[in-house]
Amino acid sequence: MTDTPAPAAGDGPPPPGGPAGAVAAALGSGWRRFRTRPVALRLTVYVALALALTLVVLALTATVLVRRPLPQTSGTIEVAGLDGEVEVVRDEHGIAQLYADSMSDLARGQGYVHAQERFFEMDVRRHATAGRLAELFGEDAVESDAYVRTMGWRRVAEKEVALLTPDTRTFLEAYADGVNAYLDGRGTSSISLEYTVLRLGGLDYQPEDWTPVDSLAWLKAMAWDLRGNMDDEAERVLTADAVGEERAAQLFPGYPYGEVTPIVTQGAVVDQVYEQDAQQGQTRNPMRPAFDADQRTALRDLRDGLARMPAWLGRGEGLGSNSWVVDGDLTETGSPLLANDPHLGSSLPGVWMQMGLHCRDVSPACPLDVSGFTFSGVPGVIIGHNADIAWGFTNLGPDVTDLYVERVRGEDAVYDGEVRPLRIREEVIRVQGGQDVRITVRAGRHGPLVSDVADQLSDVAEAASRRPGSLVLGEEEAAVALKWTALEPGTTADAILALNLASDWDSFRAAASEFDAPAQNLVYADTAGRIGYQAPGRIPIRKSGNDGTVPSAGWLPENDWTGTFVPFDALPSVLDPEEGFLVTANQAVVDRSYPYFLTDDWDRGARSERLRELLTERLEAGPVTAADMLEMQLDTRNPMAPVLVPHLLGARLPEGYQDDGQRLLGDWDFTQPAEGEHSAAAAYYNVVWATLLDRVFDDELPEDLAADGGQRWMAVVTDLLDRPDDPWWDDVTTDEVEQRDDTIEVAMLAAADELVRRQARDADDWTWGHLHRLDLRSATLGESGVAVVEALFNRDGWGVGGGAAIVDATAWDAAEGYTVTAAPSMRMVTSPGDWDASRWINLTGVSGHPASSHYTDQTDLWARGETLPWLFGSGAVHDAGADTLTLRPASEG
Repeated sequence: MTDTPAPAAGDGPPPPGGPAGAVAAALGSGWRRFRTRPVALRLTVYVALALALTLVVLALTATVLVRRPLPQTSGTIEVAGLDGEVEVVRDEHGIAQLYADSMSDLARGQGYVHAQERFFEMDVRRHATAGRLAELFGEDAVESDAYVRTMGWRRVAEKEVALLTPDTRTFLEAYADGVNAYLDGRGTSSISLEYTVLRLGGLDYQPEDWTPVDSLAWLKAMAWDLRGNMDDEAERVLTADAVGEERAAQLFPGYPYGEVTPIVTQGAVVDQVYEQDAQQGQTRNPMRPAFDADQRTALRDLRDGLARMPAWLGRGEGLGSNSWVVDGDLTETGSPLLANDPHLGSSLPGVWMQMGLHCRDVSPACPLDVSGFTFSGVPGVIIGHNADIAWGFTNLGPDVTDLYVERVRGEDAVYDGEVRPLRIREEVIRVQGGQDVRITVRAGRHGPLVSDVADQLSDVAEAASRRPGSLVLGEEEAAVALKWTALEPGTTADAILALNLASDWDSFRAAASEFDAPAQNLVYADTAGRIGYQAPGRIPIRKSGNDGTVPSAGWLPENDWTGTFVPFDALPSVLDPEEGFLVTANQAVVDRSYPYFLTDDWDRGARSERLRELLTERLEAGPVTAADMLEMQLDTRNPMAPVLVPHLLGARLPEGYQDDGQRLLGDWDFTQPAEGEHSAAAAYYNVVWATLLDRVFDDELPEDLAADGGQRWMAVVTDLLDRPDDPWWDDVTTDEVEQRDDTIEVAMLAAADELVRRQARDADDWTWGHLHRLDLRSATLGESGVAVVEALFNRDGWGVGGGAAIVDATAWDAAEGYTVTAAPSMRMVTSPGDWDASRWINLTGVSGHPASSHYTDQTDLWARGETLPWLFGSGAVHDAGADTLTLRPASEG
C-alpha cells in the first residue's frame, strides 16, 4: 500500500485518523488537490464527510451491539454448579443435543443453552405471567398486568412448587441454576439486543435470578392460550344482545355429532372407568350435568379487554392442532408412525425450541434420553420422543372455564340468600417511566372478579339489572368472576418430566394422569408396536343448573361446580384401536353416549374428517410411509368450497374481468396452494368468502363480533345457503331487501374489483400466496412503532397456502384481512422403528437473536413444506454436528 504524503504545515487539516483515515487513504493524491479548492466548498465537503464517517461509526457500533449477544457454540465454558461435563452438539441449524452423566447436569445444561439463545424471551414471559410487563414496557402494559394480577397466575405457580415430586423440584432447581450461571456477570447488552434498545429508551434494568416458579408460571400462560370456550360464553351473550336470541342461535349451530367421527370410536364408562371394550351406553354412576341454561347475561366489552392482552399470551381462539398415529400393521416399516403439528399464534421467536437431552449411559441413576420440542424457560421436552415412546398433543378443549355474574356489595357478595365476604388484596404495578398503579383484587367463591380490571366490564351491571327477573337490586353491583381449573395449583410439571421418562403405555398413562392444564389429546406410539390415545386434564363436573355455555348467576348454588372432577380413569382412552389408527384434530373425543360433559364447543371436524379421508385413501393404495404422513400435513383442500362454489358458479355476472374469477372456479379442485395451478382460483374464492361474510353478517353485528370466517362460520353459511330468503342475506344498509343470490353476486363483483386493485387485471395472474402472507413479528419491540427497531426484529413476507379449517391450518381473520394469524407452529413425524428416520421442522428457528443465522432459518423450509432430519442416535447426532461446546464445572477458587 502506498502511504499518503503528509501535508505541509499550514496547508489545512491533516487527513483524519481512524475510520476517517481509511477514507482519506482512499482519496489518495486527490487529497492535495482538494486542499486548493475554495474554503466554502471544502467546508461543505468536510461536513458531508463527517456525516458519512459518523454513519460508518454508528453502523460499526450497531453491528457490534447486534452481534454481541450471540452465544458461544464451540470451545469450553466453565459453568458453576455442574458436577461433570455437559457436551452441547449443535447441527447446521443450531439445534442442540446435550449429553451428560446426570439428570441434574442435563437440566443445568438445558437452562444454560435456553438462556444463551432466548433469555430475553424467557424474561418477558416471566414478567408477563407475574403481571410485571409494565416494568419493562411502560404504561401500555398496565392493563395486561392488571388482568394477570387479578387472576393470580404467579401466586398459583408459587403454591404448585410444594405439590411437585422431589425429582421434579430438583430438576426445576437445576434448570434455574443453569440459567443463572449464564446470567452471572453478564451485562444486559451481552444477553440480548432487546435490552440494549430498551436501555436507549431509558430502562435501567438488570435481570433477576431465575427460579422454578418462573418456569411453572409459563405453563399458566399456555393453559390460558388453550383454555376452552370462555370466549364463546361471552360471545353468545353479546350476540344475543345485538340481534336477539333466535337469530343468535343461528350463529352458534350445534355440534354435528352424527357427521363427525370422534377420536375414540369404541368403549364406554363402566363404574367410573373407561373400558375400551365395553358397549356404548353401558354406564353407571354417570353424574352427568344437565345441558339446559338458566340465564343469559349481557357482558359488555369483556372480549375487548381480554383481547388487549398480548397476543403471544394467547387469545384462546382460532387455535387447534392435528395429530394422528398409525399402527405398524399398516405402515411400510412395520412399526408405528406418529404425526403432530400444533397450531398456535405466529410470533418471533416461535414458541418452540428443538433440543435433545441424553444421559451418556442410560441407567436408573440417569434415565433421561429424549429429544423434541421445548419451551424456553421450562425444563424437559414438551412434545417428542425418548428411546421407547413418542407422544403428540392436540388441544382437547374441554370446558374448564366459567364466567359468573356476582351480586356484590362493596367487600361482600350475595350467595344463597346470604351476604358473604370477598377475599381482597392490594397489588402495585410498577410502570417504567410512569407512576405506580395500585389495583384492588377481589375474589369470591367462583374466583377473581375480572370485571374489576376495566370499566368496560362493569357494564355487565347495567345489562344484568335490565334483565327481567334479575336479582341485581338496589345498591348492589354486578361483577364478573372467572372460575378456571388452572387457577388451582396443579402438577403439570410432574407430568412433563414423567412423559420424558415414560417407557411404555402404563408409565405414559401414569404421566398423563398428572397433566392438569391445559387438557390435551395425547397420542402415543412405542417401539414395541403399540399405539394409543389418552385424554388427561382436570375437567369439572357441574351441577344441573350450569351447562358451561353461557355466564351463570353466581348467587345461585345450583350453578356451582360440584367440587369434583371427571375421574382420570373415566376419561376416554384406547390402546391399539380396532381401526389401526387414531386421528385427533380437536373434534369431539367421544359421542353423546359418554356420561360426563366435556364440552359442546368442539372443532366441527373438517380437518379430522379430511385426515381420515386422506389416510383411508393411502391405506387402500398400500402401506403408509413417513412421506405420506408429511404430505398429509400439507393438504390445503378447503372444506367449505364444495358447498359454496356451486352457488358461485350459478351467479349471473357481467362478461369481462368481472366474471374472470368465476371462470377460474369451473375447474378448481378446492385446494389452496400459495402459487401455481389452482392458486388463482383459491385467491378469488377467499376474497369472495371474506366479502360475503361482511355483506351477510357485519352490517348487523358489532365490530368485535364480526365474522372471522372460521369453522363455525362455515357451518352457519352452509345452513343459510338452504334458506335463500333468510333475513341474514339482506343488507340492512340498503333500501332493497336482498336475498341469497343477490348478496352472492354483489360479493363476487366486489371480490373481482379487489383482486384487480391488489394484484393484476388478468385473473390468471392472481395468487393466494400474494394475499395470504406469513409475517413474523417480535411480540415486544417488533410492535414498537419505530421503523428501524421493527426492521431489526421482524421478518415478513412469506406467501403461504392453506387457510382456516384446513389441514394446513394457516388461519386468517376474514374481518381483518388475509394475513396469517395462527399456523402450524411445528411439524413432526416420528418413526419408533428407526428414530433417526423421524422428521421435524420449526416455524422459525431455535435462536431468539435477530443477528443469528438461526433466527428464521427454518421458516423458508417450513413454508415450502420441507422438513429436517431428526437424528437421535449419538453417532448420527455427532456425525451431523456443526459445533460442539463443552460446559465443564467451574474451577474452585
